[in-house]
Amino acid sequence: MNMTNTISKTYKISGMHCASCAANIEHQLNKTPGINKINVNLVTEQAFVEYEGAQITEDEIRKVISDLGYSANDLQLNNRTQHHSLRSDAGQAKKLRNRFFLSLIFSLPIIYLVMGGMFGLPLPAISEMLNLLIQIILSTAVIISCFDIWSRGSKQLIKLHPNMDSLIFLGTSVAYFYSLITVILILSEKIAMTHLYFESAVFILVFISLGKYLEAITKGKTSEAIKKLIGLQPKEATVIRDGQELKIAIEAVIIDDIVIVKPGEKIPTDGIIIDGYSGVDEQAITGESIPAEKKVGDSVIGATINKTGVLKIKVTKIGADTLLAQIIKIVESALGSKTPIQLLADKVAFYFVPVVLGIALMALIIWIILGQSISFVLTVFVAVLIIACPCALGLATPTAVLMGTGLAAKRGILIKNGSALETAKSVNMVVFDKTGTLTKGEPVVTEIVSFNEKFNVLRIAASVEKNSEHPLAQAVVNKAQETKTELFDVTDFQAIPGHGVIAVSKATKEKILLGTRKLMLENNINVDNYKQQLELLENKGQTVLLLSLDKKLIGLIAVADTLKPHAKEAITRLHKMNIQVAMITGDNKRVGQAIADEVGIDQVFAEVLPNGKAAEIKKLQDSGLIVAMVGDGINDSPALAQANLGIALGSGTDIAIETGAIVLMRNDLRDVIAAIDLSRYTLTKIKQGLFWAFIYNLVGIPVAAGVLFPFTGWLLNPAWAAAAMAFSSLSVVLNALSMKLYRGKM
Repeated sequence: MNMTNTISKTYKISGMHCASCAANIEHQLNKTPGINKINVNLVTEQAFVEYEGAQITEDEIRKVISDLGYSANDLQLNNRTQHHSLRSDAGQAKKLRNRFFLSLIFSLPIIYLVMGGMFGLPLPAISEMLNLLIQIILSTAVIISCFDIWSRGSKQLIKLHPNMDSLIFLGTSVAYFYSLITVILILSEKIAMTHLYFESAVFILVFISLGKYLEAITKGKTSEAIKKLIGLQPKEATVIRDGQELKIAIEAVIIDDIVIVKPGEKIPTDGIIIDGYSGVDEQAITGESIPAEKKVGDSVIGATINKTGVLKIKVTKIGADTLLAQIIKIVESALGSKTPIQLLADKVAFYFVPVVLGIALMALIIWIILGQSISFVLTVFVAVLIIACPCALGLATPTAVLMGTGLAAKRGILIKNGSALETAKSVNMVVFDKTGTLTKGEPVVTEIVSFNEKFNVLRIAASVEKNSEHPLAQAVVNKAQETKTELFDVTDFQAIPGHGVIAVSKATKEKILLGTRKLMLENNINVDNYKQQLELLENKGQTVLLLSLDKKLIGLIAVADTLKPHAKEAITRLHKMNIQVAMITGDNKRVGQAIADEVGIDQVFAEVLPNGKAAEIKKLQDSGLIVAMVGDGINDSPALAQANLGIALGSGTDIAIETGAIVLMRNDLRDVIAAIDLSRYTLTKIKQGLFWAFIYNLVGIPVAAGVLFPFTGWLLNPAWAAAAMAFSSLSVVLNALSMKLYRGKM
């Protein structure tokens, strides 16, 4: 029997140099049976592959990639150490720098010999033959120094998967070999001295080398924010073993180890405090600037900084399971996903190089038919090949996403996928869950009303609620503990989600109900005589628990949950962004409306059971609204999944299981505005990059093909075409890099 075995892998791809490379890999793997999903990221040089293990093996995937001319190395999360794939490749940047300077040194004499006279510079008194030999030798040296471009370009051309290097190879090799053959004919006196293209070939390679070097530097800078996250984890930890304090490598720490963290040191990994009290700076992880007070029993996050006291911590998570590792995994996952707008750029990139080759050949044929010289025709052919730039198209999205997700992560906002960026732009309705989202989720008993003096309402209610983990139940039990109220045992306890609880007194066998009006009505308990008291409490924004004993209502317990700081400010700022705001709650309409009035919420969905929240979101969507749902990510999972944009409030180390496309590490509701605003800003930068990339090619290619020549008599020099091509990629990356200046609505 065949069983589905879906596997996800991340591969480091070597040999990619332009958007066409990434598009070729994606296209080929998409056609391969067993591949469910493939995303290739040009900036991080990664391929995120989801495949069926029963249909295709890792070796077969690697072979598909290697047959295209690239290599794939496995990147895995290690169970001890943190994995990251955004390491700066200083060696590659150094190699590109050396190639540029070497090619520049060899090309300068050629440029001087060919163009010096145009600027009135004195030329050396050498023979024509020596001049030609110098050009041949030095241009050959430039080609040798940049031979990897020729090698890659020719290989991809032979494999019928041409890329940017193939265009450069064709353009420079045509210019070089045409000039070489011409020199041979001149020296053999078969033709007279004519124009040569050695300087165009070397100029092109110099500009391409410079562009690639600058691109490598700027691409490295776009990932700085994430690299800082990656570099947070300390290298060592102080553990207690056999009664002694030992400094060991972080890789050697195991679960249940006891680690000692002194003031000023980083907490090595996730754990629980078993001794000590301190303030812990969690800003690097959560974005929260004020140190969090930590005491015995509190959880701590690895890579945060212990500020004051000595802490003794029991290790609960290591390596890939730590919160920091999960954050990095989420960020990298976002880099592996694509915005819908990028799919258009990917399609263009796949067909781009073959189309450019076709345009170059068409231009060559047309100008030959029109009777232009070989020199003219070659200039057009080479210029078209060189000015075309799929790289700008391929870099626009991943560089902006990399910057945007990095900036967000620094502020405690985790954007899980590229689609969230595009969806956020259109959001016009934000729905907040009430308990634990708008409110602190830590309710307290505010009033107790008894309808019969012989019954202790608090004692009866707390005796039932001690069996429940619901926040309202905890509030009742806490009140009983504060007043030192003695509780009794119950049997047949039953919790009814969204309604309340039912139990039977063990001693008297009386049936006890505690919960909402609905619970009472469903059990035929009359509440009409107490409606006025109920409504009075509910109008204050308090949740009222009704208590009945043997089918008779004997009392009320009012519970209030305080609003989170900045809740009202967050709602006001959303309104200023022309976004409607709604609240969804299991409480009754009066309680919900009282809170809504306090903070300025437009619409209230009250008495909604947990499994009904998604249906309410669907109704809003059906009315034409683009809905963002903000919840705690656990009880609200169906609603978060239903919403166009799910925003989950992260509450600790279980962050990876959150349903939301965006996760807010802090419990600050202003981060909802920050997340939407930063997503919109990132998408704007993506669109800017794609716009300039498309415009550059739409204008540059026809100009290189000579469309202006009949009107102006001007033809684009291939060397300047190379400079323009290099600048186009660089400008797209610099546009993304300018996101460092973002301040926004934080």
